Amino acid sequence: MPPRVTYQLRIDLRRTKPPIWRRVLVPASMYLDTLHHLIQLVMGWEDRHLHMFRKDDRYYSRPGSWDNDWRQSATSPHLDERQHRIGQLLTREKDWMTYMYDFGDSWEHKITLQKILPYDRTVRLPACTGGRRRCPPEDCGGVWGYYEMLEVLEDPNARDHEHMKEWVGEDFDPGEFSAKAVDEVVGEGGG
Repeated sequence: MPPRVTYQLRIDLRRTKPPIWRRVLVPASMYLDTLHHLIQLVMGWEDRHLHMFRKDDRYYSRPGSWDNDWRQSATSPHLDERQHRIGQLLTREKDWMTYMYDFGDSWEHKITLQKILPYDRTVRLPACTGGRRRCPPEDCGGVWGYYEMLEVLEDPNARDHEHMKEWVGEDFDPGEFSAKAVDEVVGEGGG
């Protein structure tokens, strides 16, 4: 594990165009379970579904989250995310790993180590420093369902237009994102 350093990570929601992404600053010593909670906050998820991290051929998740099948095995080595730090998995710039959320909708995120920065005690960690576009709503059917939802919202003559507007809210704007607003939530102890 590297000495006390700060990691600049970019979290991309895969298969989205235009891209939905976040940039965060975290200590390299952060455990994966804490990173999970941070991803939920900065992306806008509600933490209602299972998740796991994958790096190479190893899987990291919470014990108990996989019913009775959670265990380390030769075919699917699930390791306890509470015992592994980001700096153990990502060791140099451009290293990356995958974060999967909601296996029904299959939200796949690519987490890339963009920069290794010197630790600065004047910088609050974790922090959200950038991003683009609003996160899709929970349970909308994955990336394909999300884009179908956006088409329905854009077409007032679509059969489910009113129902969809009611479900996501009148003010739903897929282009909306404020790093400052998200960082305020992270700073309130969410990370």
